[in-house]
Amino acid sequence: MNIHNYIHNYSEACARNQQIICEQLAPVFAQSDLVLEIGSGSGQHAIHFCQTHPHLNWQCSDQDQWLAGLDKNIEASELPQITPPIQLDVNTQWPNKQYSLIYTANSLHIMSMLSVQALFSNLNNHLTHTGYFCCYGPFKYHNAFTSSSNEQFDSWLKNRDPMSGIRDFEVIFELAKEQQLKLISDIQMPANNQLLIWQKQS
Repeated sequence: MNIHNYIHNYSEACARNQQIICEQLAPVFAQSDLVLEIGSGSGQHAIHFCQTHPHLNWQCSDQDQWLAGLDKNIEASELPQITPPIQLDVNTQWPNKQYSLIYTANSLHIMSMLSVQALFSNLNNHLTHTGYFCCYGPFKYHNAFTSSSNEQFDSWLKNRDPMSGIRDFEVIFELAKEQQLKLISDIQMPANNQLLIWQKQS
């Protein structure tokens, strides 16, 4: 089935980046089974990744206002390994489970820094003993943007919501370290994005 025929809240960005993310995460997917995605949006990443790696058991999640469209997309995909999406607020509301992979894309610069800290503070308890945390999106390094377009994007984000903005890699690194996560890869991706892969140290 062509995804354009049914997708709600369709994202061109997801369509552009899903294949290259899938290729880079293939080794992680091979070592994972139960996956939690934070901020699934339209569910396009979940659908694409599970079509390519059908052994994954994928749990989509998002805030309440996005759940109806996400649920319709997952149901229409007819992929049994994607379970019905759940409501998840990183500040307060986490499932009582552990996952071999927690994945999020284009979310850290949308949420507030307090929410970013809350997300990381939950990773240790919700990852299996050698589980992975992977996040995709733009980052600053040594307080500098990697491109002028990212700097412009950061200004746009902050004009829309002063609590949002592109995060400093060094701050994220320290938050991960506090959760016993070791950085495995920092992969430069198209459109001035990065794919960060951490693994929990047992």
